[in-house]
Amino acid sequence: MRFIFHYPETGGVDADILDPGPLGEVAAAAEEAGFAGFSLSEHPAPGARWLGAGGHQTLDPFVALGYAAALTSRIRLITYLSVAPYRNPMLLAKAAATLDKLSGGRAILGIGTGYLKGEFHAVGIDFEERNTLFDEALDVLPLHWKGEPFSYTGTHFSARDVQARPTPVQQPIPIWIGGNSALSRRRVARAAHGWIPMSGGAELSSTARTPELGSIDDLARKIAEVRSAAENAGRTDHIDLVYSYSHTGLTGPGEDPEPHRKAFEALARAGVDWITVSTRAGVHDTVDPAVTLEFLSSFGTTYID
Repeated sequence: MRFIFHYPETGGVDADILDPGPLGEVAAAAEEAGFAGFSLSEHPAPGARWLGAGGHQTLDPFVALGYAAALTSRIRLITYLSVAPYRNPMLLAKAAATLDKLSGGRAILGIGTGYLKGEFHAVGIDFEERNTLFDEALDVLPLHWKGEPFSYTGTHFSARDVQARPTPVQQPIPIWIGGNSALSRRRVARAAHGWIPMSGGAELSSTARTPELGSIDDLARKIAEVRSAAENAGRTDHIDLVYSYSHTGLTGPGEDPEPHRKAFEALARAGVDWITVSTRAGVHDTVDPAVTLEFLSSFGTTYID
């Protein structure tokens, strides 16, 4: 089992994004603690109403992960998630390739279709086109990364005999797709290297416009179906399963780690490869930098071999 530390997302309208601690220091501490991945999400223009109801701010994930890359040497750098329809796929591919090249092959591109209508309007993208735009990105990304001339006509662009360099270190950069829908799972089986289901329960699933994930048994069945579908499509590479573990009480004086160890073991039996943890603040709370660093050290000592 490998663990990802998701840089804590500060809630509400007044919190500062870097309240949980200096990004580079936190990334380096996560690497030192034994985490295999460090991740950031993306919301370029979140609505004030959504923020007040529990939403969160973010840094630009590609800029921030590029900064983290310079202060680390091993940890994987993950967009969790970048909203693919927000960007022309050439720009998305270039950002990911640049991060991979500068980090020595440590990038993982986690992408989703997005769900905040107001944010789509703010960045000038038609919300109803999000699935079409997402599928176009899936087509373009590997073509762009090969570094050879290619052509592709999309809904709002026409690339004729373009050739993009630098090529990323990884060929291709791993793509992880978020979402619980059958469509998301079909996309993973066809064209991605990992699946990031949403595990936050009914309320979060409703907000994010995706079905509930269900029980661990449901998860195990869906993982098996995705991997079987990939094999039936002629694929031989492993499909990673990335699970967000949001339970409280992971670390701290007097906390019993055994229930969490058992939960991690159950997830591993279900087919989970990566578990994401964080110290996300509540809507009106902040995460003190010292708390973040203590969490990383304690989690690494308690749960990471």
